[in-house]
Amino acid sequence: MNRRFYVATEDEILKGETTDVYFLRTEKILKEKGYDNIEVTAEVTASSLPNGWKWGILAGIEEVAHLFKDKPVDIYAMPEGSVFYPREPVIKIRGRYTDFARFETPLLGLICQASGIATRAARIRKLASDKLVFSSGIRRMHPAIAPMIDRAAYIGGFDGFSGVLAEKLLDIPSSGTMPHALVLVMGDQKKAWMAYDEVLPKEIPRVMLVDTLSDEKFESLLAAETLGERLTAVRLDTPGSRRGDFKKIISEVRWELDIRGFTHVKIFVSGGINEEKIRELNNAPVDGYGIGTYVANAATVDFALDIVEREGTPYTKRGKLSGSKQVWECPQCLRHRVTLFNSSPPKCDICGKEMKPLLEPLVKNGKIVKKLPSVKEIRERVISQLKLLQLD
Repeated sequence: MNRRFYVATEDEILKGETTDVYFLRTEKILKEKGYDNIEVTAEVTASSLPNGWKWGILAGIEEVAHLFKDKPVDIYAMPEGSVFYPREPVIKIRGRYTDFARFETPLLGLICQASGIATRAARIRKLASDKLVFSSGIRRMHPAIAPMIDRAAYIGGFDGFSGVLAEKLLDIPSSGTMPHALVLVMGDQKKAWMAYDEVLPKEIPRVMLVDTLSDEKFESLLAAETLGERLTAVRLDTPGSRRGDFKKIISEVRWELDIRGFTHVKIFVSGGINEEKIRELNNAPVDGYGIGTYVANAATVDFALDIVEREGTPYTKRGKLSGSKQVWECPQCLRHRVTLFNSSPPKCDICGKEMKPLLEPLVKNGKIVKKLPSVKEIRERVISQLKLLQLD
């Protein structure tokens, strides 16, 4: 096959051509031996979460809905952006096994990586408090999944992203400053800043990179003197390989800007920013963070799909709990409880509130039956939940 990039098309995904070969072999065996009408219930769970996380943020459900559209199965799922905990189902599938076997691989692929990114983004959002946080890590991953990365980071609570295609697909403006290359090609940082200000539309914030050719403090002052009131912020992209105390450098920049009357100029930082670095910079005069690789290559959530009922009878493999289940959530404290699917609503054992079911119909016999929320609505759900969650 002559193909310039090793990526699957939408049509190939929807046909199940991105599956593992053993599912196709299983389909063949079941059909030839007369087991192709066996109906099962299968559930998607994560036995544990990466890095000792206590909770995760579910992402990728919209794509799951489109994956199973026009396929003769029923799908129940937690709403996208939901908090989930280990060993509880986030998705349930009912139907003939041979109608969805080959789609197990893409199903898991749609939620494992996206949920890992959304979870790490949510953790960063929680740590950063009310400071701005932007995703800028798509250069570290395959370009085919760039929009997914930016979408998942935004769902997790980020304020924006740098990807151009994500802007097109999500109808949310992309954000970014400038690369070092602009300064290096023009040969002078002052010329580069002035060109940025002269060429780009006025609605784009004037955020200038200030560590290309000299000390961050002196470039910050030069940028402020060059653009004056038009300067929105300076960005310090000091990597870990540079000598010096990053927190001290940031404080010096703030001090020098303030005593010269440039109190309106904000300070954004980027370059190797992770949870540990944000904790270190917690009391530093930072107004925003650019997060790249740390979120873009977040550990995937190891979801697995397991059959839990066969022909309506509880039935599963060792190490798993049989029977179709429901996950209940306390709206006040986000505590969860797992019961059999048709159980009555339990009450939270902490605050006494009646719990709400999380697994809701998403697809019925191939028809999407739930209104899919916008990415902004999903993000709002996550941010509201973060107020009730602890990191450690």
